[in-house]
Amino acid sequence: MIYRHFNAPSRAYSQFSHEIIRHPRLSANAVRLLTWQLSLPRGAREPLSRTAERARIGSCAFTRAKRQLMEEGFVHERRVQGAGGHWMTQQLVSSTPLTSDEAIKLLSRTPAPTCTNRVSPQVAPSPRKPAAGQPTTPPADRHPKKDPKEDTSILPAEQTGEDGPAVSTPPSPRHEDARALVGALPLLSPALRRIPPAMREELTRLAARWLDAGHTPTDVHEHILRGLPGAGTPVHRPGGLVRYLLRDVPPLTPPAPPAPTNRLSARLQGTRECASGTHTQPMLFRPIADETLCGQCVPARP
Repeated sequence: MIYRHFNAPSRAYSQFSHEIIRHPRLSANAVRLLTWQLSLPRGAREPLSRTAERARIGSCAFTRAKRQLMEEGFVHERRVQGAGGHWMTQQLVSSTPLTSDEAIKLLSRTPAPTCTNRVSPQVAPSPRKPAAGQPTTPPADRHPKKDPKEDTSILPAEQTGEDGPAVSTPPSPRHEDARALVGALPLLSPALRRIPPAMREELTRLAARWLDAGHTPTDVHEHILRGLPGAGTPVHRPGGLVRYLLRDVPPLTPPAPPAPTNRLSARLQGTRECASGTHTQPMLFRPIADETLCGQCVPARP
């Protein structure tokens, strides 16, 4: 028999839902990382990596714990560009699971840091290592050898005109169909059930390109299923695999016309057309030997 004795603390305490502590898919490190973050004072901007160090969670265990929290919707991340062109990562930790759209709305309420604002460690870019040698100016007399857009799978959010400012790319008319396509991926295979919710919007944009090119949702699903590994091979990053499979949109090939066929049905096999030419419509008969006339056209024997 188990006895429990509990004294409610008078100060320095946090309230957590029992669903967090008893979550069936969160490990002990994931629960410890989440509850530690939620117990920080209001306004604290401590990143998850720093919390893991203070909680004595190793790097490998921290990676697994963070992935579990992102898959369950307790942690969301996004990359934003701040002042000076520096990219930074924003992290959102919530006490209840949030969808990707809900997380984006909450993150968009927080303005990006400017040059006059103090950048918190949570969104600060990593320090840059100085290059060896003296600084030199880049050459301006020729074009770059390679377009950097070839190395990224994330679609550009803006397009810049030749003589005008940057304009926003209009959403695809098939965006909602693509969202439903991505939402049905976990039903196709058990290997696709652990796609992080934060990646669904990116996969939706990629799937919308396939639909805009004329492919059907069934075509996209079959292409993804063909790209999955064989049975028994685990997929550790299903979201990255789907992103790789949807990166290039193949051209739509029209279906091949059916081949003409002159074969007779099984009921008419062995019949022959009468060669007399007196019938209004072709007259078929079943010959006994090598005769070419039907029974009506054979002259009567004396």
